[in-house]
Amino acid sequence: MQAAIVVFPGSNRERDVSLALERSTGRAPTIVWHRESALPKADIIVIPGGFSYGDYLRCGAMAAHSPIMGEIKRAAARGTPVLGICNGFQILTEAGLLPGVLLTNKTLKFHCKDVHLRIENSQSLFTSGYEAGQVIRVPVAHHDGNYFADSATLDRLEGDGLVAFRYCAPDGTLTEAANHNGSARNIAGIFNPGKTVLGLMPHPEDATDPLLGNTDGCGMFDGLVKALGA
Repeated sequence: MQAAIVVFPGSNRERDVSLALERSTGRAPTIVWHRESALPKADIIVIPGGFSYGDYLRCGAMAAHSPIMGEIKRAAARGTPVLGICNGFQILTEAGLLPGVLLTNKTLKFHCKDVHLRIENSQSLFTSGYEAGQVIRVPVAHHDGNYFADSATLDRLEGDGLVAFRYCAPDGTLTEAANHNGSARNIAGIFNPGKTVLGLMPHPEDATDPLLGNTDGCGMFDGLVKALGA
């Protein structure tokens, strides 16, 4: 499986996700600068976390208009998997590849800690390494991770099985306390209708190294390798 990681001014998690992918695939991803107008051949495109363009205007708003985004949209339309993590999720919503927006955390503070996620749908390229209902622990690092969408959009996401992850308590229950950033319906990640585009705020790539004491994120990257047959 060959991955392409798109880097913007202010991205800072490209190395983290590159190492996570290399652990699972055995090969280094290709790094693509945002000003490129063409993508190399890749089985999956990843938009990593960070603070693209310093989070000016709205998080991800300026990056959504970078030259490479036109090609990413065309690749996504052809069915190429696209994964957006943290700032990548914000960019995907701003680019119209996923619905909703990411608002300021309800605490009005930056959150950097481990959280628990419940797998809501394991029937996708990205989540096939997990079981539905499984609880995993991964880090978050964001100030604007409060997912919001109108009621009709939320109902559609629920009805079509497009909610990928929810913030939860360690036992899997959905509580207000576990929903640390205030996201609508505890949503931590969503799919597009074809489940070929995934955006999530937490960082599974930072839970893939045994030296860090947590490998709960490996299910995503190992599952991708198996699902894509590489």
